[in-house]
Amino acid sequence: MNGADLLCETLLANGIDTCFANPGTSEMHFVAALDRQPRMRCVLGLFEGVVTGAADGYARMAEKPAATLLHLGPGLANGLANMHNARRARSPMVNVVGDHATCHLALDAPLTSDIDSLARPMSHWIGRAETAEAVGQRTAEAIAAARAGAGGIATLILHADAAWTETSAPVPAAVVPAAPAAPDPARIREAAEALRNGKRTTILVTGRALRAPQTEMLDRIAQKTDARVMAQQANARMQRGAGRVALDRVPYVIDQALATFAETEQLVLIGANAPVGFFAYPGKPGSMLPEGCRVIAMADADDDLPAAIAALAGETGLAPAPRLAEHGAPDMPGGALTPDAIAIALAHLMPQDAIVCDESITSGRDFFRSTHGAAPHDFLQLTGGSIGEGIPMATGAAVACPDRKVIGLQADGSGMYTVQGLWTQARERLDVVTIVFANRLYKILHGELQNVGAGAPGENARRMLDLDDPALDWVRIANGMGVEAARADTAEAFFDLLRSAMSRKGPFLIEAVV
Repeated sequence: MNGADLLCETLLANGIDTCFANPGTSEMHFVAALDRQPRMRCVLGLFEGVVTGAADGYARMAEKPAATLLHLGPGLANGLANMHNARRARSPMVNVVGDHATCHLALDAPLTSDIDSLARPMSHWIGRAETAEAVGQRTAEAIAAARAGAGGIATLILHADAAWTETSAPVPAAVVPAAPAAPDPARIREAAEALRNGKRTTILVTGRALRAPQTEMLDRIAQKTDARVMAQQANARMQRGAGRVALDRVPYVIDQALATFAETEQLVLIGANAPVGFFAYPGKPGSMLPEGCRVIAMADADDDLPAAIAALAGETGLAPAPRLAEHGAPDMPGGALTPDAIAIALAHLMPQDAIVCDESITSGRDFFRSTHGAAPHDFLQLTGGSIGEGIPMATGAAVACPDRKVIGLQADGSGMYTVQGLWTQARERLDVVTIVFANRLYKILHGELQNVGAGAPGENARRMLDLDDPALDWVRIANGMGVEAARADTAEAFFDLLRSAMSRKGPFLIEAVV
C-alpha cells in the first residue's frame, strides 16, 4: 500500500465514496489508487468549476461530503468560485489538491504555486500530507473539519511523493462527527419573550430550519405569536411544495427588501444573518432593517437548529396545526414564452420529489409565487452569488439522488461559465432536465447599471452586457456535449417539451427563448 491507497481507504472508511475529479500529472498515483477501488465512484468534470460545483450539489442532497481531485494551484484556482458558493451553503467537501514531490518544490517548476494561500479564503481547514505515513491522519483531520458544525470546506494538499511512497501506516479509525452545539437556553428565552411582547416580529431562518418538519413547527409558533416566518435570501436547501409550509425568501431587489421589512420591529435569527443588500447602492442603506429594529440571534448556523426550534416551541406554545400549501397551479397561459409561463408549467408538471437547482438569476425571481402548490420538491439555489453554479450543482445533486428527477433553472449567461457540466451529465447518464432562460443578455447587469445610477447603456456598455451578436445556440451547444435538446419560444411549445422531458430518463435541455 502506498500513500495514495491509504488516502482512498481513509475516505471509504468514512463513507466518502464519490470523487469529482480533474487530475493532472502530480495526481497520477492517486488516480491509480482510485482505479483499485471499485467502491469509489469517480466522476470527471472537464473544468474544475464543474468539479467543485458538483461536489456542492452532491453534499446538499447526500448530506455528506464528496471528495474532489484538483491539479496543483491553478486547478484549485479554477474551482474557487464554486468553492465560495459551497462555503456559503455550508456544504461539506474534502478537496484533494496535488502538489509537486517535496524534493521538486525547490526547483520552482512552472506549475509551482502557493497552494495554501489560494485555498485559504474558501477553506475552513487546510493541511499538507508531506509523507506517506502522514496521509491517513491528515485525511482524517480533513474529514473531521468537513463534517464539523453545519459543514465545512477542507483542503488537503497531497505531495506526489507522499502518494507514491509505500507505507505500513494503518487506516485511521472512522471519524465520529461532533454533535452540533446545543441551543442556548438564555437565547431561546430571549427570543420567546420577544415573540410574546406584541411587537411586529419576523423570524428569519436558513439551514436545517428549512426542512419540512421544522417549517411546520415554525409556522405553528408564528400563528401562536402573530409573527411572520421567512427564509433568508440565499439558502442551500429548502423543502417546499404542496403539503408543506409556503415560505417566501427575502427579495434580492433592494427596494422590495426594504419594503418587506419596513414595519418589522423585531427580527429573530435562526441560523440566518440579518438581511443586507447584495451590493451597495448610492443613496440607499446597506441594511434592509428599519432604524431601531431589534435583532435577536437565537441560534447560530453551527447550532442544532431543529433542537433550537423545538426549544422555542416549548417556550411559546404551538398553534394546533401548520398552514400547508394545497396542491394546484395557476392556469397555463398561452402565447409568447415568459418566465412566469415557465414557472406555471413546472407547477403543473414537476414530478413528486423533484430536485430544483436554481441559477435562473433575474428570470426566476418570481418562481416561488407560482410553485407553492407544485408537487413536493427540494429547492437548491445559488448561495454565494458566484455564477456558474447551476449546471454543476444539478450534476452533483443527480449523482447523489439517482432515483429523483433533477430540474435545472439556468440563466444563459451564467450557464456558459460551466457549460462543460452538460458533458458530465451525458457521460454519467444523469436524469437532469436543464431549462435555459435564453434572453440573450446579462439581464441582471442591465438592471444593476440602472440601480447604481450609472445611466442607460450606450454602445460600449451594451457590448459588455448583451449576448446576441452572435446569439448562443443552446440546442447545438447541448448536442455537442452529448445532451439531447430542443427549443421553445411559445408557452404551448414549452409545455409540450417539458411534459415529454419529465416522462423520460436521462439528460435533456430546453432552450426557452424569453
